[in-house]
Amino acid sequence: MTQSVFFFGNGKAEGTREMKKILGGKGANLAEMTNLGVPVPQGFTIAAGECVAYLKDGKYSDRLRAEVEGNVARLEEATGKKFGDPKNPLLVSVRSGASVSMPGMMETILNLGLNDRTAVGLAAQSKSPRFAYDSYRRFIQMYADVVLGVSSADFEHLLKARRMTTGASTDADLNEDTLRNIVEEYKALVRNKTRAEFPTNPVVQLWGAIEAVWKSWMLKKACDYRKVNNIPEDLGTGVNIQAMVFGNLGDDSGTGVAFTRDPSTGEKKFYGEFLVNAQGEDVVAGIRTPLHIDEMAQRLPNAYTELMTTQDLLEKHFAEMQDLEFTVERGKLFLLQTRTGKRTAAAAVQIARDMVREGLIDRTEAVKRVPPADLDQLLHPIIDPSVRARPLCLGLPASPGAASGVAVFDPDSAVDRASSGEAVILVREETTPEDFHGIVASRAVLTARGGMTSHAAVVARGMGKCAIVGCKDIEVDIQHRRFSVNGTVLTEGEWLTLDGATGRVFAGHLPTIPSEVVQVTNGTLAASAAPLYQSYSELLDWADDLRRLKVRANADTPRDARIARNFGAEGIGLCRTEHMFFEGERITAMREMIVARDEGGRRRALAKLLPMQRADFEGIFEAMNGFPVTIRLLDPPLHEFLPHGGEESKLLARTLGMPRDELNRIVEGLRETNPMLGHRGCRLGITFPEITEMQGRAIFEAAVRAMRRGIDVHPEIMVPLVSTVAEFENQRAILQNAADQVLGVMGENVSYMIGTMIELPRAALTAGEIARSAEFFSFGTNDLTQTTYGLSRDDAGRFLPSYVEKGIFPDDPFQVLDAAGVGRLIRIAVEDGRQVRPKIKLGICGEHGGEARSIAFCHDIGLDYVSCSPFRVPIARLAAAHAAINAS
Repeated sequence: MTQSVFFFGNGKAEGTREMKKILGGKGANLAEMTNLGVPVPQGFTIAAGECVAYLKDGKYSDRLRAEVEGNVARLEEATGKKFGDPKNPLLVSVRSGASVSMPGMMETILNLGLNDRTAVGLAAQSKSPRFAYDSYRRFIQMYADVVLGVSSADFEHLLKARRMTTGASTDADLNEDTLRNIVEEYKALVRNKTRAEFPTNPVVQLWGAIEAVWKSWMLKKACDYRKVNNIPEDLGTGVNIQAMVFGNLGDDSGTGVAFTRDPSTGEKKFYGEFLVNAQGEDVVAGIRTPLHIDEMAQRLPNAYTELMTTQDLLEKHFAEMQDLEFTVERGKLFLLQTRTGKRTAAAAVQIARDMVREGLIDRTEAVKRVPPADLDQLLHPIIDPSVRARPLCLGLPASPGAASGVAVFDPDSAVDRASSGEAVILVREETTPEDFHGIVASRAVLTARGGMTSHAAVVARGMGKCAIVGCKDIEVDIQHRRFSVNGTVLTEGEWLTLDGATGRVFAGHLPTIPSEVVQVTNGTLAASAAPLYQSYSELLDWADDLRRLKVRANADTPRDARIARNFGAEGIGLCRTEHMFFEGERITAMREMIVARDEGGRRRALAKLLPMQRADFEGIFEAMNGFPVTIRLLDPPLHEFLPHGGEESKLLARTLGMPRDELNRIVEGLRETNPMLGHRGCRLGITFPEITEMQGRAIFEAAVRAMRRGIDVHPEIMVPLVSTVAEFENQRAILQNAADQVLGVMGENVSYMIGTMIELPRAALTAGEIARSAEFFSFGTNDLTQTTYGLSRDDAGRFLPSYVEKGIFPDDPFQVLDAAGVGRLIRIAVEDGRQVRPKIKLGICGEHGGEARSIAFCHDIGLDYVSCSPFRVPIARLAAAHAAINAS
């Protein structure tokens, strides 16, 4: 018979940390800690597969029920307590735990097993009736909310009313009699809301809790979290049932959350918070603002000493920064959880590098530890230091970075406003997991309560979003959608700016500058925080040693090329020549060429453009000295360069000496029903060969000029939107003729390549023919995705999110390469192209070139390089290393 329930206790467990897929991360680590001799409350774990089965069948098996009952009996024997015993009751916690950490996304129930009789027993056993009834009211509220569907807010309303009538400032100030009355009020609320009595049988309570944890796998917040973090839907969650330990027994008890290193900076310093006389949800939910972990040394010295020893043991054992949850019951320490700690990108880089130096991990493991997309966080802006602004207030700096946005006061408003293009900042008294979708939509989060390990802090830090929590000076008024601080009132829709590095909150929209890791100055990158920059740079050097794929950049100007090179780009994979025309005299000359009545007029206009293009190309060659530069010929439809009415149209007609109605006729004549499939790309060069000729001359003249200055040039000219080999050969002939003329006159020899962009399905399917003439292929996956799916990237955004939400598409295909469809076309082109030309150079230059899963696909099919925007080059470098590691 397959085992589904695994016991742990008394220094021995039936599981290990290698059993995460079976037990979930929490259950596997509880077993591992037990085997290590760490003080862990005894209990058992129900395998995650039972959750999957329950959600599929809508019921659990008799076999599982018998296994659970058997393990309850083992737990009773191990603890010397019994379920429902009025004199010595066994109370348990019921917690979720998937194989991939999903903090706060699923349900937890504490103090299960309490009823009117066992509460009396707990009071006698603990010699603290106040504690017993505090635990009882907590249990009713939590169980009713999670299992019975009675909103926690209804209970909070009753609790707040009792605090007001008794003059209590916090829940800890409520006395025994008040808590007894609250228990009765809570039971009456349940009776009123559910038309049934609160369940008193502990076994009924247990199965209600187990089923609720299973069902919580499908809560919206959990589904949203999995979607954002690319966690599979079919994992299910384990259920962990443990004997309760109590942090709310008095001043010799407490609870806390801690990290073995600083999760914001990565500094090797024990970091965390705790509360005296409290239970775990008080810290995590931000209900009370906690104390710094260092104060525990004075409040609970013996437990603190043991905690320091234990955290060191666990970090070394797991060779990873740990996130710990602990409870101290009457001076005795218990570990409730250890898991790999969530951290900022800066901390991830610093910890990975430090652990290599400490001998805990090797360089390959260090590279694996940093998710490529997280490097984006290192490029977040900071508030311009030259700005002299007085902060409204100061909170706890929970997650670094700076952000400006309009204030919103509920998660749905955040989503609605963000969907319409507004930058928003979510302002809450404190956040709960139900706010998750609002946090996703927001630029930053501000809360009045909570600590550095509260829900808002942990979630925002994991996403790399700026967050300030525990800002005690602000008073949030949800009803009137505003908050006030020191006499200043900000209402919904007004701008504010958060500095997540310092915890400062400002009114208004303050200017920002690039991140503390790298700053761009005149097209060069410089480190502004040397230690972190050194760690970042060293990690990327290790990644470079591991990867096979080259990483190029999409750069259209000398400035962009310099930035890309300084980010580590090994060439340019896409230089879009049309982007050089959209400014000053260039756009005027370009428009003159477009509206010219004949070839002579076009050539006169092109003669003005040639030196401009040549200068740009020379600057790009200089920036990429020694590296290849792929230059795409003019691609977009000509109408994109022309004004469409208004003052700009009048000015152009006057500048060109052309009647305005004639200009309007030309503009209208160029208009197309579907311009993305119209007169663009190589079709322009075939219709107007003088355009291709001018661009070819500019490239070769720039190459010679640069070469004469000692620059090592490697031009690669790319013909766009080819669908047949005849189109390519037409353009190749023009380019070769331009090369022969320029190089002949200038008396120089420049090595160059001519290739094409594979961005149409027909080009992919006939790649073998095209490869007979083309020396390289670059896959333009933006257009290849459009033409394969029959989707307009500009318009599909209206419905693609719902496609992903409904599971019709696994991902937005414009963000993550569609390996099954678009990828199949790329595979065909790669295989057919290499069969004809074995050494053909192959790369990708669409937006997918900076996305980790797409880069892994490119590695797997044997491309030579990926190309992406300059600021995504570090991400691509790291992702390419991950792809190589995972493939080995």
